Amino acid sequence: MNNTYTDLVKQTFDFPQEGFNVSDNYLHFNGLDLKKLIDKYGTPFKLTYLPKIGSQVAKAKKMFNDAIKKHRYDGKYYYCYCTKSSHFSFIVEETLKQNVHIETSFAYDIEIIKQLYKKRKVNKDTFIICNGFKTKAYTRNIAQLINAGFRNVIPVLDNKNEFEDYKKSIRAKDPVKIGIRIASEEEPTFDFYTSRLGIRSRDVLE
Repeated sequence: MNNTYTDLVKQTFDFPQEGFNVSDNYLHFNGLDLKKLIDKYGTPFKLTYLPKIGSQVAKAKKMFNDAIKKHRYDGKYYYCYCTKSSHFSFIVEETLKQNVHIETSFAYDIEIIKQLYKKRKVNKDTFIICNGFKTKAYTRNIAQLINAGFRNVIPVLDNKNEFEDYKKSIRAKDPVKIGIRIASEEEPTFDFYTSRLGIRSRDVLE
């Protein structure tokens, strides 16, 4: 039975992957000697290679555009950066250089949007997809963005109460876009049924 960490890595990952190579028994990433960086900065060690962001975004866009053409899909693809993957400003701003949009998950993400707008990294036409469980603070912040004139803020509803919050707090005259997370049809078999699972189909029709 193989049970060493090395065996686990070999069984789990295909190697080498793009950007990685081994030279003189040490790991390199996009030409960077990771051993030298670890010797200098110590461990634990986390590296963000900014040029990789642009190439990965371009790769994703190409894959979707190829699929859209192949299947004659009559829609558009918008790459949205999920802020919860990293809130570091240098990562978020590097990603936004690639002409992308944003997905939020928490109330404080909306404050990040406001700061990005002040720095002219986003504008009021940027798509802002608001996912995640909505606390009162989160729905309030989303409404503030919409009331401030952000035209493409799309809150994804998790429950009916969330919709009522927006009805009370959004004052925009133009129609507001919304998304709906549809819950799976099976009935819950436990007492603790959270709205994070989405809105049931029959509730949407109501």
